[in-house]
Amino acid sequence: MARSSSSNSAAGKVRQSDGLVPWRDREAEIERILEILHKWGIHTLGQLAALDKEDLAARLGLEAVRMWERANGQSNRPLKLVPQPESFEESFQFENEIETAEPLLFMLRRFLEQLSFRLSAIYLIVKELRLQITFSNKHHYERCFKIPQPANDVDLLFQMLHTHLENFKSEYPITAVSLEAKPTKASQQQFGLFEIPLRDPNQLYETLARLIALLGSDRVGTPVLEETHRSDAFHIEPFSWEAEGTTSVSSHYSPDAKERVPPTALRRFRPAVSASVFLSENIPAHVRSANVNGKVAQQSGPYRASGNWWDETIWSRSEWDLQLENDILVRCHKSGEIWAIDGVYD
Repeated sequence: MARSSSSNSAAGKVRQSDGLVPWRDREAEIERILEILHKWGIHTLGQLAALDKEDLAARLGLEAVRMWERANGQSNRPLKLVPQPESFEESFQFENEIETAEPLLFMLRRFLEQLSFRLSAIYLIVKELRLQITFSNKHHYERCFKIPQPANDVDLLFQMLHTHLENFKSEYPITAVSLEAKPTKASQQQFGLFEIPLRDPNQLYETLARLIALLGSDRVGTPVLEETHRSDAFHIEPFSWEAEGTTSVSSHYSPDAKERVPPTALRRFRPAVSASVFLSENIPAHVRSANVNGKVAQQSGPYRASGNWWDETIWSRSEWDLQLENDILVRCHKSGEIWAIDGVYD
């Protein structure tokens, strides 16, 4: 009887929720019911179906009734049909191994024609291509091509693949090739009054591909400043043609006047120009170099900076801003015993 009273209280909680129980709570309730059924000696569906439905509801609640209905085949659960995502991929297994690019390019053009036709039928365009080449040693070569301006133009897409394969070399013959297209919907973009879109993003992509083939991927891209105090430290990241938004240049104002103060730009010399600096009481007094010469009228500094003290790339330098008698304002630095001019201020 004690077991029955505890079960009735638990069943009341289930009835109060009317079946709308969070899944975690419902799963815990099912485990509790199974534990009770096992204590009663109920271990199979046939034994559960042989129990009285009303008695089971009175003792274990609505969740136990649902289990009884499923065991007796009285529970109907409609199936939710989920369509499989359509794959836009074409592949071909060569009967004979190929060692030249002509058969490969021929198959790739056929792939593009078929993919373009399928995508155009459902009003989609290509935003990305994934090329996979299989060699006779079972190794694979994969390359992903991001389309600057998604399109279904076969000639344009084929030119992109052809440019890449012009410099493609392999030690083993080719046995298979596949091409997968990732679709997207055609988007319309409205530019602002002072924004100018690229005239031909795909032509830019092809030019970048040719430059990468000639110079290497580590020498073509967008320079990005590194998070360091080291002057002029940057690395190259792949070029992105997607505009992240326009940035407005904030005007600089003088704290003591309402007039605008034009910003000052430093035109750097790359590499920095070697210089001879004469000191007077450890303060630069005269600068002599191939680009800049003159007596120092005013100076500001030194601004000391250092970094990478934890490895072999340790560096330290002292920077000065010097104004010469001819009103030329330069930035120079001293690293060890060597002086160099970094650039000239506009």
